[in-house]
Amino acid sequence: MLVATYNIHRGRAPGGLRDSRTLIQGVVAEIAPDLIALQEAQPYFRRGTPMLDAAALARDLDLCPLPIAERPGHQGWRSNVVLIRRGTRLLSPPRPLRLGGMEPRGAVLAELDAGWGPFRLIATHLSLGGERRRLQARALLAAIEAGPAMPTLLLGDLNEWRPGASALGVLAPFFGTPPAAPTFPAFHPIASLDRILAHPRALVPRVEVHDTPLARRASDHLPLVARLDLSALSPAASAPAPPSRRSAPAPH
Repeated sequence: MLVATYNIHRGRAPGGLRDSRTLIQGVVAEIAPDLIALQEAQPYFRRGTPMLDAAALARDLDLCPLPIAERPGHQGWRSNVVLIRRGTRLLSPPRPLRLGGMEPRGAVLAELDAGWGPFRLIATHLSLGGERRRLQARALLAAIEAGPAMPTLLLGDLNEWRPGASALGVLAPFFGTPPAAPTFPAFHPIASLDRILAHPRALVPRVEVHDTPLARRASDHLPLVARLDLSALSPAASAPAPPSRRSAPAPH
């Protein structure tokens, strides 16, 4: 199963002067993922207006937006849009998570079955401030802890490039430390802002930056992709639970 995460810069090419939505869908076609988490995938002032051509995605790529019941008619939640391969089963209604912050930030949590068994997906875009990212990471772990034990994927723009710092430090006991894979800025990537993390950790043995001429033109981030190693799953793969965060301060 091929998964990806991609900050699409609200459909604007680097520099913000040109509509790049057609280019974005071309990049997704290059990747041909089974599941992709998109960030900055809704307009700032018209969040109910779809940014992506859902009919073309379904027709050409066999992908469809994950529906969010709290936002009927919207393609996502707080600019997080998840595209899944048609035929992927929803095991429970996908739910939005409020993460707070000036922007404000959020996440989409879903329990899915893509044919290899149940798994949890969290797609998110964290804040720019380090302390806020720590609070947001604790909130993500609390959401995981509140659900059933199962393999978990965390995809998104974590806005963190320092191993062990801020959000990555909070998430490391459960997800481990992800390898560096620079995705930003697209024209000369030096910062590993975009991440694909998994529990069990061996589910994602490696990640790769999708660096093509089209991707460099479409957004200020490059996509990050990973092919899941399903042999890493075992009867015990979904345990243990993440460390308790009930005493941690909640974002607001």
